Amino acid sequence: MIRNLPLLAILRIDKLLLHEEHDRQRTLPLLDKLKTSGVLRNPPIITPLRDRTGRYMVLDGAHRVLALQMLEISHILAQIVEPDDPGLKLNPWNHVLWDWETEALMARVEKIPHLALIRRDLDHAQQDLINRQALAIIRLPAGETYAAHPPSTDLRTRVKLLRAICDQYQERAKTDRTNLLDMEKLNELYPNLTGLVVMPSFRIEEVLYLVGKGTLLPAGSTRFTISPRALRVNYPLGELAAEKSLEEKDNRLQEWLQKKLKNKSVRYYEEPTYIFDE
Repeated sequence: MIRNLPLLAILRIDKLLLHEEHDRQRTLPLLDKLKTSGVLRNPPIITPLRDRTGRYMVLDGAHRVLALQMLEISHILAQIVEPDDPGLKLNPWNHVLWDWETEALMARVEKIPHLALIRRDLDHAQQDLINRQALAIIRLPAGETYAAHPPSTDLRTRVKLLRAICDQYQERAKTDRTNLLDMEKLNELYPNLTGLVVMPSFRIEEVLYLVGKGTLLPAGSTRFTISPRALRVNYPLGELAAEKSLEEKDNRLQEWLQKKLKNKSVRYYEEPTYIFDE
């Protein structure tokens, strides 16, 4: 039995806005996959902005959006969710850094204007982050912990300074996203560990506000999850690139979906699932 399907729609790609900084060069491998497969495998997840402009914020799938833009395809298939959807969650990613000198990281962060680094134990630093006194935490390989305090509680000012912190290491250290805080474990996983940057939490409405104002969060700092999620849709790129109106393309999508349902090609998995063919 199929429950209510995720809302899939064809939209103008220029109506989609990213919420994080992205390096277009990192989109190139996906670009090659799209050219080879000829299908959009997993639709990006988007949510409407509250400003009545008909624009949407990309929650997940930024590289897919960028890749289609690079292919000069003007329309995209996306899964639309409302900002208050109970299945939509937003959590931060932390950044683990390695293969760069810890002293160089701290020296560069300490030079950021209007930012104060305060030595704290982990519990107090985390409380500073929760209370929004700090905008990030920096942990060093030996366990030293610093809370980065901004001069203002203004949201856009905080994000500007958070990006300034990330700018110090994005092109200098190797980076990965993690949920870990345990420095002993991170030292085991990353032998030449530089440090860990613990990111703040944002509310979805705050991110929508920032995007509407043209303010982007640092790359790889947010993790949106949605349940249910439409995966392995494999929608033909030819349909998206066709010289047809948006209405014609969306009607074609609805016909395509009905055919999938009639052929019992759609399956709902209620339990958490691991996929091994990504």
